[in-house]
Amino acid sequence: MSGEIKVRRVSSGKRSRDGQRSHLTPARKRTSGSAQQCPGSTGEIELSRAMMTQSLHGKFNEQYCSDTEDLFGDYDSILADSSFLAKLDGAEENAKQNDIHSATRTKCPVVQKYDNIDFTSLKSSTDNCPKRSCDDSMTDSILEGLGDDSLIDIPSSQLAFQQDILQTAENNCCTDEDITSTPVRHPEKSFSVENRNESHITHKARKSISDHLKRTMMGNATAPSSVSRTAVQEAAIVTKEINVAMEAMKAVSVETTDLGPFFGLPTKVKELIRNLKGINDLYEWQNTCLNLDSVQQRRNLIYSLPTSGGKTLVAEILILKELLCRNKDALFILPYISLVQEKVRGLASFGVELDFMVEEYAGSKGRFPPVKRRGKRSLYIATIEKAHSLVNSLIEANRLDNVGLVVVDELHMLGDGSRGAIIEMTLAKVIYVSNLTQIIGMSATLGNVQDLQRFLKAENYTNDFRPIELKEYVKLKDSIYEVTPKEEECFRFSRLLNFKYSSAMQNIDQDHIVALVTEVIPRQSCLVFCPTKKNCENVAAMICKYLTKEFLQHKLAEKATLLGELKNSGNGSLCPVLRKTVPYGLAYHHSGLTSEERKLVEEAYSSGVLCLLTCTSTLAAGINLPARRVILRSPYVAADFLKRSQYKQMVGRAGRAGIDTHGESILIIQDKDKELAKKLVSAPMEICKSNLMYDNGKGVLSLILSLIGLNITNSLQQVMDFMRGTLLSVQEKQLCLERSLWEVTQDCVEQLKQKGLVTEAAKPKEGGLQVTNLGRATYKGSVDLTYCEVLYRDLSKGLECLMLGSFLHLVYLVTPYDMVSQFKPDWMVYFRQFTMLSDVEQKMCAAVGVPESLIARKAAGQNMKKKNPLICIVVVPPTRMWTWWG
Repeated sequence: MSGEIKVRRVSSGKRSRDGQRSHLTPARKRTSGSAQQCPGSTGEIELSRAMMTQSLHGKFNEQYCSDTEDLFGDYDSILADSSFLAKLDGAEENAKQNDIHSATRTKCPVVQKYDNIDFTSLKSSTDNCPKRSCDDSMTDSILEGLGDDSLIDIPSSQLAFQQDILQTAENNCCTDEDITSTPVRHPEKSFSVENRNESHITHKARKSISDHLKRTMMGNATAPSSVSRTAVQEAAIVTKEINVAMEAMKAVSVETTDLGPFFGLPTKVKELIRNLKGINDLYEWQNTCLNLDSVQQRRNLIYSLPTSGGKTLVAEILILKELLCRNKDALFILPYISLVQEKVRGLASFGVELDFMVEEYAGSKGRFPPVKRRGKRSLYIATIEKAHSLVNSLIEANRLDNVGLVVVDELHMLGDGSRGAIIEMTLAKVIYVSNLTQIIGMSATLGNVQDLQRFLKAENYTNDFRPIELKEYVKLKDSIYEVTPKEEECFRFSRLLNFKYSSAMQNIDQDHIVALVTEVIPRQSCLVFCPTKKNCENVAAMICKYLTKEFLQHKLAEKATLLGELKNSGNGSLCPVLRKTVPYGLAYHHSGLTSEERKLVEEAYSSGVLCLLTCTSTLAAGINLPARRVILRSPYVAADFLKRSQYKQMVGRAGRAGIDTHGESILIIQDKDKELAKKLVSAPMEICKSNLMYDNGKGVLSLILSLIGLNITNSLQQVMDFMRGTLLSVQEKQLCLERSLWEVTQDCVEQLKQKGLVTEAAKPKEGGLQVTNLGRATYKGSVDLTYCEVLYRDLSKGLECLMLGSFLHLVYLVTPYDMVSQFKPDWMVYFRQFTMLSDVEQKMCAAVGVPESLIARKAAGQNMKKKNPLICIVVVPPTRMWTWWG
């Protein structure tokens, strides 16, 4: 197509440009096939106008390039090939030498040839410009050579200068004749002093043009083409500030209180915090904490403050400092998936602006080991279990030193059963393997900080700051009591509930929840914590029954939009409870919501579209959804009475900084729970104990197996050295009453050998302890050591005769063993279902150890001499699910 350039991607090799040549093309690029000899000038090559036209409209117009290849070839920089400038300098030098000879000539036009460039005088254009004479021949010849046709081959970076020259030529069209660029004099004039002066002036004009050409071409060749000057300046400022901070960190001293514009970070970070989080200034305790010697000298630190005190912002600033100033990766450990997702959303904008990756490790997301990125650092935000797997993978790949900072939120969860054991394993491995990794732990509730300091080799910072005053209350029957822990009774009478209840309403809402929430909604927000997920939904639906129609009119359009988005997120389906409660401004919040639904509900609550959420205790663990009033529906979580730390987390959601002057919490109790409630509100924080010995030492077994599998230790003595760095070792006198830690370690190693997970090396040179294939599969798959043997046996048995006539055998193979304790079977029901199975399915049942005779004896109530584990789960059409036992 005429006038169009076709570009096709090919390999990155340079391509021939023989098709396009001009007199401006470097001499070594010209070929005889595309040029002709100029008469009277041996060796001088000039591309004809016809050939130029052909290159514009013919086959020479097609060019090919790759992504990495420059479209401008050898013309990208005049520094690479200066033949054109050399010719120009030569032409100018010859012009000076011939000035005297040209002055003696009496007729015009004149043709002067200087090296390879023809400076041809043009026909006098006095008709068009009266003041112009044939003395302008030199200027015109140069400008003609720089015209549109002859500059077809000039790169775009130099075309700007062409426009400038052409504009100059137009302006010179009507200038005085004493500033022409040629020394040729008029025929009627004689050679005189005036003519010599004119010759000197014209030479200076020609010289200025050539200098202008050089300067402009070199400037265009080096100037950026797509980046604005402002963007370049901003990037340079940020880079300079980061470099200053890095240099300051290397030479940090005790006297240093501030390493840079914003705690060692560039000013842009402070602007992002202001724009993205709405925070203009830090609290006094935050400034103090960030200026601690332990922070500046990168020692481990534990800091604890009440909920809503701003702990997370300090951690985020330290993370940004690690990523930007030290150029290291960082790991942020959070207890729940919802918290991880919220934090990923909150820090993703910082990653985009400051050029680092934010990677989510929660649920099914996360890659092990993580992708190794060149020149770009990553922030891993992970749940407790995913963080442990991530650390294991980094140790195995010898990349743990790349992680410069590990931040653990809710550090008190070290005392929370099996999850606490996983946190302890993770931190102990980081401390043992990498001396360069800093650990920061934060919590609102810590009872035995000294033990944790010894375990983490950390310093401690504590403050009782809370931005919003919290008033705690307890409701008993229809009376409200203020919590006064320092007084003997703990509860001081405050007021009576003033709300008219009908007899029917009293039977449904015995705890007066409707009365408590309508005191604040819809003008202000409210959270109602419930003991179970099902109770969350029931309470939200119950409250809606007794709300007036005025609640339906509050932000009607916004609630309609929210319902539409919730419906779209569910592919056209919507939870019946949400369909009923959202028009009133209510919703529930628990793990049963999808991630998209949870995100929509949280955003609607934060913006005021929803004024009340019924939720489980997981929302109290750090999700930024504060409320004016927090109501605890019951002092229980499922069947367990609240712990002091759980209670403090829940009531800590009350009080919205910058919105309310105070927050309120109300705990609803019964007469039977009054004494327990007094202990709950007045007792000190629980002691955080190691859970490696939880469930008969299952945590120690898992830890030692992974230590051997990851080659962290390969002898009993090395295992013991590692165990001395755990929290269990710090609390050995409290937890290892019957056996010492050394004896516990020896027994665990022997158990692993008996289970076939660990073996002694055949050759002493190979090391003392080695993990077997089964052991490697167990710790890498995070399989419970209690079930690893039976799982392997069942999978091996399934390989012998896997039956695909129905899904029954596959269901058997994927049944989780920990579901055993959740079922109490009716054997007559199972016997009837067994008789309905096909012959293939009954054969499969017999193959896995459940023949018809066994089911018949169990249905008849006969005792079995040998108890079998869970056999299988049978899915019977259409939706009934049955569990078989033996």
